[in-house]
Amino acid sequence: MANLIGLSGSLRTASFNTALLRSAARLVPEGSAVEVHGIRDIPLYDGDLEDSSGIPSAVTILKDAVAAADGLLLVTPEYNNAIPGVFKNAIDWMTRPASDIPRVFGNKPIAVIGTSPGNFGTLLSQNAWLSVFRAVGAAPWFGGRLLVPHANHVFDAAGQLVDVGIESRLRGFMQGFCAYADGYRAAPDQ
Repeated sequence: MANLIGLSGSLRTASFNTALLRSAARLVPEGSAVEVHGIRDIPLYDGDLEDSSGIPSAVTILKDAVAAADGLLLVTPEYNNAIPGVFKNAIDWMTRPASDIPRVFGNKPIAVIGTSPGNFGTLLSQNAWLSVFRAVGAAPWFGGRLLVPHANHVFDAAGQLVDVGIESRLRGFMQGFCAYADGYRAAPDQ
C-alpha cells in the first residue's frame, strides 16, 4: 500500500497534534506505513542564510523524504485561527529552491488533520492549508476530513488516544488516505 511521511506542526514535546500523528501512524492499514518526521531543526527562513549557506541539511533530508514518499500527512495545530508559523516556515523552506517544488510536492497526495482543546478542532487552520497545497501543486485528498476538538479529553496524560470514536474515525481516515495515495501512485495522471 502507501508509504507516507507524517509531519506534526507543533514543536511542543507533549503536543496533542504529535500524539494524533503517532496514533495515525499506528492505525494505518496493513502494508502501509507513516514515517514520522519533525520540524524542530528547521531554522526560520532567511534568504540571506539560503544565499550564504544553501539549504539547511534538516530541510534537505525532509524534502528528500517527502519526494520519495507516496504521500504527505500534515497534522496541524491552529494558532490564532490560522496555520502555525513554524509549520508554514518548514513548508516554505521545502519550496527552496523553487525549481524543487515539482520534485517535492508536484502531484503529491497530501492530507491534513488536526486537534485542539477548543470546540472546532483545527477547522480554520485546515482550510488555510488549501491555498498552500494549490500553490505547490500538491494533490489534496478530499475524501475525508478529521477535526478533533477537545483534545484534552481525547488523549490521556501520556499522549495516548483514549477516545474510541475518534480512534475509529482516524483509522477510517488513514485507510482512505492510504488507498488514495496508493491509487494515485499507480495512476499519477489524475
